[in-house]
Amino acid sequence: MHKIRIAFSGIGGVGGYYGGKLARYYHNSDVADIFFIARNEHLDAIRQNGLKVEEPTESFTAFPALATDQPLHIGVVDYLFLCTKSYDLEANIQQLKPLIGEQTVIIPLLNGANISEQIQRILPSNEVWQGCVYIVSRRSEPGKICKYSENDQFYFGSLSGNKEKQVRLLSLLTAAGINAFNPENITDRIWKKFFRISTAATLTSYYNLPIGKVLDLHTDDLLALADEFIAVATAMGISFPPNSRDEIIEGQRKMPYNSTTSMHSDFLKGAQTELESITGYIVQCAKDLNIEVPCYLKMYNELKTNYTNIYNNPNN
Repeated sequence: MHKIRIAFSGIGGVGGYYGGKLARYYHNSDVADIFFIARNEHLDAIRQNGLKVEEPTESFTAFPALATDQPLHIGVVDYLFLCTKSYDLEANIQQLKPLIGEQTVIIPLLNGANISEQIQRILPSNEVWQGCVYIVSRRSEPGKICKYSENDQFYFGSLSGNKEKQVRLLSLLTAAGINAFNPENITDRIWKKFFRISTAATLTSYYNLPIGKVLDLHTDDLLALADEFIAVATAMGISFPPNSRDEIIEGQRKMPYNSTTSMHSDFLKGAQTELESITGYIVQCAKDLNIEVPCYLKMYNELKTNYTNIYNNPNN
């Protein structure tokens, strides 16, 4: 029987947690080998002591078949999970070419609604599925992942993709204790998660505030962004239930008061951000569809051109 080869590129909160679960379960098994692509001190720590994973109900240490920053040392895999930031997408894929053969399936777990389409343009001959997760987890230090949410959900799939390969992957994931699903409406799942990410990331970044403070002071803006997002998504064939605006507020209120989004964290660090894929994508879609999105447009333009002023203004 062919031993399944699975690689994770980006061993942060998402790739580290799910890659860690798989690596622990399939360690020294005859079923699958799990590989990590990591860098610098994080890679060094994993090589020396394994990947430590802490979650509310248990802690464990996972040992992949190989952790490396050289994809050539791994070779071609059956499934490749992309768990890096979207602004690294094209460069990351070029570096990962040694992992990608004719039969390799690419599954991105990135923030954004059109990530799979972007990858498909880069790799037109490969199957590129869609994927998204609901989880709160972070790399807390080199070699360590902390999961804070008690529950998590992992969705993946493709209407046109090989069904046998999807069933096989679902079996591999669930056997390892991952709460995984392979729904037919995967595109709707992607957009519903993107709804929450895009509105929250845009607001926390624009106001330079944690989510709790944003809800206290700027609920009207959250509702305005929600209306604009739904208008764009609806025009693209994605349906949202009538109570979606209320649900977005309810969902954000469940987050820890002082928590924030990864895009806001990147702005705070002065690092490269996912502004284009999270906020700019809605602005561009609205422009293509001739839909007015004044709140999105204002925040996108100011974050793109004046973010240094935003982050130097303590009264913002």
